[in-house]
Amino acid sequence: MTPLGAVFRPQLAPERLRAVCDVAEGAGLEELWLWEDCFREGGISTAAAALAWTERVRVGVGLLPVPLRNVAITAMEAASLHRMFPGRAILGVGHGVQDWMGQVGARVESPLTLLREHLLALRALLGGERVTVDGRYVKLDDVALDWPPDGPQSGVLAGATGPRSLRLSGEAADGTLLTAATDAEGVRRARQLVEEGRAAAGREAGPHPLVVYLLTATGPDAAARLRAELVDEGLASVPDLGVAGDAKAVADAVARLVEAGADSVVLQPTADEPDPEGFVRFTAEEVRPLVP
Repeated sequence: MTPLGAVFRPQLAPERLRAVCDVAEGAGLEELWLWEDCFREGGISTAAAALAWTERVRVGVGLLPVPLRNVAITAMEAASLHRMFPGRAILGVGHGVQDWMGQVGARVESPLTLLREHLLALRALLGGERVTVDGRYVKLDDVALDWPPDGPQSGVLAGATGPRSLRLSGEAADGTLLTAATDAEGVRRARQLVEEGRAAAGREAGPHPLVVYLLTATGPDAAARLRAELVDEGLASVPDLGVAGDAKAVADAVARLVEAGADSVVLQPTADEPDPEGFVRFTAEEVRPLVP
């Protein structure tokens, strides 16, 4: 069965999260995804709250911008979530929006180098290794976690869009997170590039989940809201991007992404979604039964 999730977008005030979590738990939503968007909400703080307010829902953070974070801090926070909520936290890291990174003085000359160094060190630390590395950006001197994860974890996902980042994700991450700007053909291409990276690193064995956001609108004004968001994001000219309609239309769009190579799909409401709780309920109770 294809995992199906929904996004709590950080355009909503943080205090709205608990009500959405309550609906997610009650409706049987599989995954609730959160964003660490500048300058709205922190990913780890909201994930910890969402995990504490639920008992069954898996909570993803897609993604944590690595320029903002020392890798040791990322590892400590990730390990704490994995130990307190075994098997329920999903963490992704990535470049972050470069303009935002520049605003806070964290923009680096080579985002790809930073992401590679961060991924390799983070996965080693979460694996219980003692790490010494003197990289261009990541520098650790005999560092090991006192409390590494001792139960199930999803591994570290990397957010990626361009060819080099996608190959890097295959090389150095445990899974890949694709934005809602990815259509079915983009998923196919991403899968190919990820597999190229895995092969180059000798990591072909084992799964490498591909998680894809799907911009979704439902209700009487769904088509207009979807169109407005695509225009705002400069994506209006991309055919077959996003979906507007009822549960059957959404499930069909999910199926197209899965056929193209997605392992799980996360429904992303528009920024002006009028009923976030209703969107979560729609995902869990109406779309989920139609997705095999």
